[in-house]
Amino acid sequence: MTGDTYSVLLVTKDTKISTLVSAMLFPPMFELSVCQDFNEARRKCDERVFSIVLVDFAEGEGTDFAIDISDASSTILLFAPQEHFDQISYKVEGYGILTLTSPFDQFYFYNMIKVAIAVQYKVQVLSSQTTKLKEKMEEIRIVNRAKMLLMQVKGMTEAEAHRYIEKEAMDTGAKKIAVANLIINTLS
Repeated sequence: MTGDTYSVLLVTKDTKISTLVSAMLFPPMFELSVCQDFNEARRKCDERVFSIVLVDFAEGEGTDFAIDISDASSTILLFAPQEHFDQISYKVEGYGILTLTSPFDQFYFYNMIKVAIAVQYKVQVLSSQTTKLKEKMEEIRIVNRAKMLLMQVKGMTEAEAHRYIEKEAMDTGAKKIAVANLIINTLS
């Protein structure tokens, strides 16, 4: 594990769970927040993104909460009672929610936290790649719009417009998107 700090939200009304988790997830590696109320937990999840969200089953209310917040980039672990584990796990796995039996032993819990950290790392990498791809697509869209304007207003061919934008970018030391935006602002 790295020297990073992971923000963890624990949602449970069970003091045994909160005591055990608090004893295992301590600073500086973990910043733990504990909520006993699902509405308060929803507010906290709306205010910030937690690295890991631990949710107690709580008569099914925890399952609904975990599914509700599953669109966030948090890694979610749901504590499910042993007798309903398979049913609950099957229900939530399509949402990317990890399940573990409750009560749980410390070694198993620790290993699941390690899995959650690894999953969180992958989510961050993929999110960063997605952002870069969106930025690149936006750049292509803007450059294409500038080329279209050069073709319509200046009568250039597509290849000439492309070369013009690249040459302007090289000559001025600017990025193609900046040249394209300047062309769009000038010609439209």
